[in-house]
Amino acid sequence: MSKMSNRLETLREAKRIVVKIGSAVLTTSEGINLGLICRLADQLATLHERGVDIVLVSSGAVAAGRKSIPSGQKLRDLPARQAASSIGQSRLMHEYDETFRRFGLVSSQILLTRDDLKHRDRFLNVRNTLSRLLEWRVIPIINENDTVAVQELEFGDNDTLASLILNVVEADLFINLTSADGVFDKNPDKNPDAKKLSHVENIGSLDLDAMCDGKTAVGSGGMFSKMRAAHRAAQLGVPTLILSGKDRMVIERVFNGEECGTWIVPDEKCVSGRKFWLAYNCDPAGDLIIDEGAKKALMAGGKSLLPAGITAVEGDFKAGELVRVVSKSGIPVAVGLACYGSEDMNKILGHKSDQIESILGKCPFPEAIHRDNLLLDAAL
Repeated sequence: MSKMSNRLETLREAKRIVVKIGSAVLTTSEGINLGLICRLADQLATLHERGVDIVLVSSGAVAAGRKSIPSGQKLRDLPARQAASSIGQSRLMHEYDETFRRFGLVSSQILLTRDDLKHRDRFLNVRNTLSRLLEWRVIPIINENDTVAVQELEFGDNDTLASLILNVVEADLFINLTSADGVFDKNPDKNPDAKKLSHVENIGSLDLDAMCDGKTAVGSGGMFSKMRAAHRAAQLGVPTLILSGKDRMVIERVFNGEECGTWIVPDEKCVSGRKFWLAYNCDPAGDLIIDEGAKKALMAGGKSLLPAGITAVEGDFKAGELVRVVSKSGIPVAVGLACYGSEDMNKILGHKSDQIESILGKCPFPEAIHRDNLLLDAAL
């Protein structure tokens, strides 16, 4: 089967889709682009009529509120951005609600912080709410709760949020609407000879830092965050389609067979939803530096990380917190849940597992990180 026919088959068989739209697409210098919202609702309504579940992750609240702030005020700090979001979120949702209503559809609003997905019970509450909304054939519209999020509880951008929602709703397709025509082999703003990629087969092998430098002027993500989100989606076994949201009726066109944007092929070997959740819903609290033998055991052997392979511990973390696993050359290898806090980890690093009890007076775990709590090639 050709890549194009496989893409078409996947699009036509998709039953649950997460669509993310960014501020650079959704807003102009005058505020919300109402015509674009209408065209988006039209296209999503067509998919909805085919029986497809739609979850929309929408940016735009801060940009929508910017025009209404007092004259001369700048959004230089977090409280100002949160205040602008508070103004803009209601305006944004009003336009979505009214537009979807004209197509006979009901929409709902869900505002999230990272804390809502970090704790398992709250994660399950979000999953249950979204499941019931989709069962009722409602279109949930999700955004970060900018008005209350503090830095350590921010998703950072809605590309990150959308990638996490894929796991929450068990989606089988991710469409990311951006201001670019797709993914280029290098930054087209700085390189006139940059070439658009019709598809990416192994996103984990790409140097995203080199490919995607810079952010969009209006949004907070840029292509790097979109590719990182696509990398995460690929690990879940979910394909990503990165499209220009400014192209008229682009979603309708791709479902009719037109080859627009860039198709990101999912990984053949998928990670479990649990590993995905533990790897991406928290920020790593520290680093474990490992030697080449430990790296080989993890990458090639699928083994747990043992204290003997650790050469250094960085950061202050507790047992059960997420940590990065990094090679001595500085290359990220994995993330995982530490069996020991940083204080104890410093005491047992470089030692064999059968020596742990003599060092600590107890040995609850022979591993530093068990392989069941470890995700290789994490897209951080």
